[in-house]
Amino acid sequence: MEIRTEFHRQLRVIQENILFMGSMVEKAISRSVQAVKERDLPLAEQIIADDQKINNERFEIEEKCVELIATQQPMAGDLRTLIAILNITTEIERIGDYAMGIARIAIMLGDEPPLKPLVDIPRMAENTVGMLHRSLDAFINRNAEAARAITKEDDMVDHLYDQVFRELLVFMAEDPRTITRATRLMWTAHNLERAADRVTNICERVVFAVTGKMEEIGASKY
Repeated sequence: MEIRTEFHRQLRVIQENILFMGSMVEKAISRSVQAVKERDLPLAEQIIADDQKINNERFEIEEKCVELIATQQPMAGDLRTLIAILNITTEIERIGDYAMGIARIAIMLGDEPPLKPLVDIPRMAENTVGMLHRSLDAFINRNAEAARAITKEDDMVDHLYDQVFRELLVFMAEDPRTITRATRLMWTAHNLERAADRVTNICERVVFAVTGKMEEIGASKY
């Protein structure tokens, strides 16, 4: 009984670490789009520098999981949870990479005049951040149905991405001088679309941790 109590204590610590890492990435996504929108180069540089902290958090979580597996030899549901954590932290770290990519785009844009007021790209970021936050809540609460529901929201992000893409194509066709700026905004939108896809991967791992079944969920019908 004492061994199991210690196992669950350590597992709670790891789960707290996941939530902390998730909050770091949520902040990075929001701030990266802010840097693009406001041409805030110091903010962009800070996001890039902070990415190493996200990476370090991932490595720390993975080390704790491996140690727990090796020393406690968990079975069944507990082992699934740890395996899911190893995958989830990888997905969170990748989303952080997308935030860093957007920050680099902000630096590329520099002090160039805005091509247009950004509306849909910030909406994409807001939706993605919300999906990530709730996917981690679903994991902590072992709520498979909530995880499945979150994946359906990826269609909205895809819709916004297509909308941004079409609008920017029009700018480029009408004025070739806008091609560089428009392309960089396309890259920004693409990073956000991929980040939302990563959240659906997290949701699949939540379902696996809870049910023991590997399912491909959230396949877009859009």
